Amino acid sequence: MTQLPSRYFTDLTQPEIAKQLKKNPLVILPAGSVEQHGPHLPAGTDIFAANVISHAVAERMDGLVLPGGPLGVTPMHMPFEGTITLSPDTYMRVVKETCISTAQHGAKYALILNWHEGNIPSLAIAAEQLHRDHGMTMLTVQACYVAAELYGKDCGGLTHGGEIEALAVLAYRPDLVHLDRIDYSSDHDIGRKMDKLRRTRSYQPVLTDVRSFAPTGWYGSPEHATVEKGERMLNDIADAIATEASDIFRQLDMVQGGVAEVTSLREVGKA
Repeated sequence: MTQLPSRYFTDLTQPEIAKQLKKNPLVILPAGSVEQHGPHLPAGTDIFAANVISHAVAERMDGLVLPGGPLGVTPMHMPFEGTITLSPDTYMRVVKETCISTAQHGAKYALILNWHEGNIPSLAIAAEQLHRDHGMTMLTVQACYVAAELYGKDCGGLTHGGEIEALAVLAYRPDLVHLDRIDYSSDHDIGRKMDKLRRTRSYQPVLTDVRSFAPTGWYGSPEHATVEKGERMLNDIADAIATEASDIFRQLDMVQGGVAEVTSLREVGKA
């Protein structure tokens, strides 16, 4: 397939975007947040992770990466400076109107790639409305959970400010990671217990303040993170998402009457 100079929508010219959407009407929307991540990771950790993984997935699936906007729904982290949150209603409107604009230009498939757990309920509602009201074939991927499945065992699980998140930023902007500034971490046992509680399928408690399970705002052991491991994690996550997402889009095509002329989504798993 012809390689674009970049997969980021904002990097491309109008003719490049028009040609690509005609070739393959797939757009990928990164979803993250701006929130504190301790003394060693930037406030943009979640959106940086979503952006870099989205670009790698777009290369594999021949899609375009939309400007997802850095902000998400993150009131739990507001007690700490460095956090900016949107209301769920505002966030859903931004997501929907971004995707609707691309649908008007010919986009038919939308993959929302999310790295921030606080966005999950809002994204579910937005994706449902985009599908039913605007005819887009929608798929939301919780990329942070994919990372946990692939690297959680080796990295101490998916922790706020831990190794997995450090690796994601190292794969994008190594200069923004300051492992030399790590001088404290909240209790791991309490953090893991609370994260397990809020990630179950059957019970979903609402947590008011991140300090209830991480008084310092973060917990984990990121000191062993390296650029090399970050790049390896990035590629493994992108491979997994591209393969599974392509298969899901194929299945949706079969049961929902997809677009016959789209071949790249069908063929990606055969390359």
